[in-house]
This record gives sequence, structure tokens and C-alpha cells, in this order.
Amino acid sequence: MLNDLLIAFQAVATIENFLIMAAGIWGGVIIGAIPGMTGTMAVTLALPFTFYMQPIPSILLLVALYKGSTYGGSVSAILIKTPGTASAACTTLDGYPLARQGKAGKALNMALYSSCTGDFISNISLIFIAAPLALLALRIGPPEYFMLMVFALTTVAGVSGRSLLLGLVSACLGLLLATVGEDMYGSFRFDLTVDMQGGLAVAPVLIGLFAIPELLKIVVFRNTETQQAMQLGDNKVTRAELRRSIKSMLKGSMIGVVMGAIPGIGPSAAAFSSYGEAQRTSKQRDNFGKGEVEGIAASESANNGCCGSTMIPLLALGVPGDVITGVMLGAFMIHGMTPGPMLFETNLNEVYMLFIGMLFSSVLLFGAGKATMRFFSHISRIPPGLMAPIVLVLCLFGIFSISNSMYDVIVLLAMGVFGFFMFLLAIPAAPFLIAFILGPMLEENLRRALAISRGDPSILVSSPITWLFASLAVFVVVITIRQQLKKAKA
Repeated sequence: MLNDLLIAFQAVATIENFLIMAAGIWGGVIIGAIPGMTGTMAVTLALPFTFYMQPIPSILLLVALYKGSTYGGSVSAILIKTPGTASAACTTLDGYPLARQGKAGKALNMALYSSCTGDFISNISLIFIAAPLALLALRIGPPEYFMLMVFALTTVAGVSGRSLLLGLVSACLGLLLATVGEDMYGSFRFDLTVDMQGGLAVAPVLIGLFAIPELLKIVVFRNTETQQAMQLGDNKVTRAELRRSIKSMLKGSMIGVVMGAIPGIGPSAAAFSSYGEAQRTSKQRDNFGKGEVEGIAASESANNGCCGSTMIPLLALGVPGDVITGVMLGAFMIHGMTPGPMLFETNLNEVYMLFIGMLFSSVLLFGAGKATMRFFSHISRIPPGLMAPIVLVLCLFGIFSISNSMYDVIVLLAMGVFGFFMFLLAIPAAPFLIAFILGPMLEENLRRALAISRGDPSILVSSPITWLFASLAVFVVVITIRQQLKKAKA
């Protein structure tokens, strides 16, 4: 095995491969930082260019684009409160308040350190524990998925702000809007127009909920705070901040690894789950949502922790973990490699080359992040009055480019107005987004589980995994109730 690894290392460590990975990382960071320009779009657009490349460089290019776009989404989330990708929405909660305090550089640095940590741990997990995690993923069916989503929804309590009641109201609204469109049996709900039969896409809802209200605040509240340009201020993450964030980084990375290995979950759910867990266990829990670096560490380590682990079911089982790995599955097959158990028998050298290339890409991600940070940080110096129209154009362009549909643009603007009224009523937006993202998975797996059991609800607690997630959910609810009672007495 050692000899095979050395041969693979020599094959990957060429100038050509490093240039390909560097181009992918840089391109991914830039695309991810543009609102609406997702990693899926970047990988899909790059796929035709890989037809004429060697197998491993082509896969490494796609992986580098995926990793770069996942980190890049945090840049716009921190600087302009407009998540470049859905998985970066959680980073907005603490990243943007930190930037408003004149610490944009600190927030970007923490996002980079956490992203690289999560990415590296994810790659190590892919190399050493791919088979056990793939077997675990096979044991997770609709009942286990449902209980996992119930547990993930308990993070609503942590991001509800001062009022848990308003947080629950926000989550209920998110679950309600998640039901728009066609259900799994072909029935249509709330289909006021033909376009609504396809439901509401995540990207316009996400960007509309976070970005457009900020633009409206600049226009409506013409005060000093909203019109003043942010200053770069404090750029360095102190040793004390890094030391207290290490635990959340490591925990978030493992949450990302596990949830990324389960097909269909995705980095958004992992980021919010990690954030909720970090808030519950942190000594700085009261500072979460106000500019806490530990919150950035938790969310960014988790969503980047998914990058490598989404490859686990693809390589070990031939099952894509998400949309991007579905595109990569096509790239593998175009080059004559069929992912699955036999891949490690027929293309072992190529697999080792892929593993080593992914480890190199983690280092390149750190370098690209450091190199672009100074440039991106200057964005914070642009006065909000000038930034507002630029952000609006980017949002409109990005959303329209996803599906070339004016319907998504209308959803974007409608959600922006809706988000602005939520702000006026002090209803937090984060619980709405969590429920909107998790709602379809919650409903679909509940209905599948009940269909399998012919309506018997006991199937929802029929395995050790379902009991584990149910127990964790109950534990979190009990802890939350105790905290609310303490606040009420105080």
C-alpha cells in the first residue's frame, strides 16, 4: 500500500495538476462569493471541459471547484449579508455582525481556518473510514432520516434570539412555505400559478430573506449606522479566540463528515446542526448571533466537512451524496471509471491519486483564501449607499442565471419584502430558513416511513438509530425549556 501511495503521490505532484487544482480553487472561491452562483453551477459548467482531460486531473478540477465555492459563499455572507451559497447562510448569523463591528478581516480569517480544518478532516475521513461510514449510510432509511431531521430542527431554539416564541413562529412559516408545489404523490399545494407547481427554490428564498431586507433598511432607515462604510479594523484571530473555537471546529468537522456521508442531507443542515450544538455547549452562548467567532467556526467547519464525506457514498457505493457528486458521477463514468465497491479493485491507483490530490487541494484552499482575503476585505469599505445597487444587480443576475426564469426573480423580491416585515416585527429569519430547508426532507421521509409501515407510527422508533436521534431531540428540548424557565425567573 505504501508503494502504491508513493507512486500516486509522484503522479499527482506535477505542475500541471497543481495549476489545475489552483484554477479550480480560485474559480470556486470567486463563483461562490457571487450571490446565486452556486457550486453546482460551477461544477456543471466545468464538466464539458473535462472531456478532453486525463481522468484524475478532471476529477480534481471538479473537486477543487466544489471546495472553493463552499468557502467562497462565506465571503459575501460575512461582508454583505448575502450568502453566496445556501450552506453559508449560517455563517451570516455571526459573520455579518462581526463585520459591522469593523472586524471583517477577523471573520474572514476564522472562516478560512475553519473551512480548511473541516476540509482536511473530511479528506482524512474519506481515506480511512469511507467503508464504515458507507455501511452506516446504508442502514439509514426513511424513519432514521425523519428522526435526524427532527433533531436538526431543534437548532431553531438556538437561533431564535431573545424570543423562543417568535422563533417558533418563524419556523412554522418556513415549514408552511416548504409545502408549496408538488408533493411526492403528485398532488399540488398552494399552486396559485403554474410556476408555483414547481415549488419555491432555496436560492431565491435564501438570498431574498437575507440580502434584500438589508438593502431596504438602507433605503428606509437613512441613518448614520446604515450609511457608514465598515472599517477593516481588527483582522487577526487571537490565540484565545482560536483556542476556544478549536472544540467547535473539531465537533463541526465531525458533524459535517457524518451528515455529508448520508446521501441527501447536504452541508446546509450540517452547518445549522453544528451551530446549534456549538451554541448549546459554549461559554459564550449569549454572544452567538451578535458577532461570535465560535459561531463562524462551527458553521464553516461543518459545511466544508461535508466536501470530502459526500464522496464517501459515491466512491464506496456508487451513490451520489448530493447534486454536485451526481455531476462527478457522470465525470467518472465518462472517463471509464464506475464508482462503487469494484472501483477499489479496478482503479486503485486512480483512487489513491484522487485522495492525495484532495489533500493538496486543502493546502491550496488556504493559500487562495489568504491571497484573496485582502481584496475581498476592501469590499467592506464601500459605503452601503453605493453598495446597495451593486448587490441588488448581483442578486437579480445570479438568481435569473440559475434557471433563466423570471418566476425566481419574483420569488426573490417577494421574499425580500417578506423578510423586511419580519425584521420590523422582530421575527428572526434563521429559524424560517432552517425549517424551509429541512421541511421537504422531514415531510418526504415521514410519508415514506408511514407508507412502508402501512400507517403504523411505531416505525419511527423501530431501530437503535431512530432512538438515538429521538433521545437527542428530547434532550435538547428539555435543556431549552430549562433555560427558558431560568430566564423567566430572572
